[in-house]
Amino acid sequence: MARSPVWASRSKTRGLVLDVIRAARTISRVELAAATGLTGATISEVVRELLGDGLVVEVGRGASTGGKPRTLVQLNPPARYGVGVQLERNACVIVLVDLAGRPVARTSFHGVASMPPDRALPLVASQVDALLTTAAVERAKVLGVGLVSYGPQDRSAGVLLTPQPTEEWCDYPVAGRLSESLGLPVLLDNDAAAAAIAEYWMGAVDPRSTYGCIYMATGIGGGVVVAGEVYRGSSSNTAEIGHVSIDVHGDECTCGNIGCLENYAGPSAVVRQALATPGLARRLALDPAGDDVLTEFSRIAAAANAGDAEARGLVERSARYLGHAAVTVAVLFDLDTIVLAGQSFAVAGSIYQAVIQQQLDRRSFARRAHPVRVVPSVNGSDAAAIGGAVLVLQNELTLGRGRPEDRSAPAGANEARDHLLPARSTGQ
Repeated sequence: MARSPVWASRSKTRGLVLDVIRAARTISRVELAAATGLTGATISEVVRELLGDGLVVEVGRGASTGGKPRTLVQLNPPARYGVGVQLERNACVIVLVDLAGRPVARTSFHGVASMPPDRALPLVASQVDALLTTAAVERAKVLGVGLVSYGPQDRSAGVLLTPQPTEEWCDYPVAGRLSESLGLPVLLDNDAAAAAIAEYWMGAVDPRSTYGCIYMATGIGGGVVVAGEVYRGSSSNTAEIGHVSIDVHGDECTCGNIGCLENYAGPSAVVRQALATPGLARRLALDPAGDDVLTEFSRIAAAANAGDAEARGLVERSARYLGHAAVTVAVLFDLDTIVLAGQSFAVAGSIYQAVIQQQLDRRSFARRAHPVRVVPSVNGSDAAAIGGAVLVLQNELTLGRGRPEDRSAPAGANEARDHLLPARSTGQ
């Protein structure tokens, strides 16, 4: 049965109200009406629904302003949960977050690169199951799984479009197969986009702002958020700054482009440059045959932080390249904030933040109109995994797709909802 226009409107209104409650932490019905522009009667009805579904709770009364003190409401964090799975080239991080986006449980493991997807994904599923058991979270309260990884990817089909870590992963239906193993909806998304939206959900940025995220793990990615929504483009492969050319005479990248940023500034490039510096490579005991880029990069970053001149020189060189890319993204989207997220920034963030901020202060096109702040992610090295879980929460709740009646929408009626496979009732 097709969704009626009336229900579509109710669903959107419900999502709007829930998102305002989330952002405000605690708020009265009168304040909700003022913030949303909805009538008091509509607010009362929607809040009553949310209370009945257990998504919000009443938490006492605010200070009196001359009349009867107003009853305050806030999110009920244990009412729903989302799972985030970050699939890196050789590692996997899994987090469970509550409705407020706060991590409840976490696990990680290595070795994904050595496994074909038909072996790796069942292992991921077993780790998710174990995490839910350890956290004693009812499965019925889990809205789904956000599987986040590098691009390019076909988000709608739930497949990666890159032969990494091996050829077997290219065009493999990762979202559908993981969903089959777990019996939960799975949403595939870009790791940088996920890290970006997590900042919004956690209240770390102005909800009205346009901000960017530079994400660096083993590679470099980017995401842009406009008023709480990820900017998607035509195929959701947006702001891939790691594959923007910075040298028209450079080497050909595996992506097909020439002189890509990632090949000059990414962790693999920094490790490669360190290995070509004999004294530094010996001091840090770098392994020329190693495939754990993040570990090797961490050694270089730690040495840079400790004052090793050669190590610091390499990290600062990488940061200058990233600063060039940050200026480009800031000019294209007129950003007011750039968030640095990912495992590699977690170990070398202070150096990158200072250098990138200097570049933006000096070169940003709109610098006389407004500054562009560079800030570290509030979610640390797990930003992408947390963001994956947050994308599920946002998709199901604040975008108005979280009630059983909404599951009957025709294919294509709601593009983001269609990416959750398979459809299931959450009991809302």
